[in-house]
Amino acid sequence: MEKTLQDSALVAQYIKGDEKSLEILINRHSQRIYSFIFSKVYDKDVTEDIFQDTFIKVIKTLKRGNYNEEGKFLPWVMRISHNLVIDYFRKNSRMPKFEGSEDFNIFSVLGDPALNAEKQIIKDQVETDVKKLIDELPEDQKEVLYMRLYKDMSFKEIAEQTNVSINTALGRMRYAIINLRKMVEKNNIVLTN
Repeated sequence: MEKTLQDSALVAQYIKGDEKSLEILINRHSQRIYSFIFSKVYDKDVTEDIFQDTFIKVIKTLKRGNYNEEGKFLPWVMRISHNLVIDYFRKNSRMPKFEGSEDFNIFSVLGDPALNAEKQIIKDQVETDVKKLIDELPEDQKEVLYMRLYKDMSFKEIAEQTNVSINTALGRMRYAIINLRKMVEKNNIVLTN
């Protein structure tokens, strides 16, 4: 019977005082949350700690009656664990390395159409952080980046619209990416993918 209960029903029962409901929820999602945390920190002990902290936070929030994520329990818990992972990296000043860090590709972070729930949450946060940083770029770099990222224009189209050569458009894009990478490191922003 308990297998068929929706997360939202279990959350409601737990809030009413049924401790067993939370146990079912934790068992149902623990593997996914644990794997997600481990995929970011690559350390069993740290993963255990963050996993425990995640559920302490979940319990406190539910007990206080501050939970209102209608039917979105798992994405909500994933967001909590993601924030705790970021806190861990900030406290330890140990930012995760980008894959192929030399050629960090902003498109690989922003351009994945087949995102599942927890990745979507992270993608939204990353996109918000990246947009703030893009606004700090020099005007010519910002223009090329927006055209490429958000308007999906080719470098040929960008060159024509901005009245520069393709090489200049490519150069501006390269400088934009280099500057973004520097700003990401300076601001301790975790770009996960």
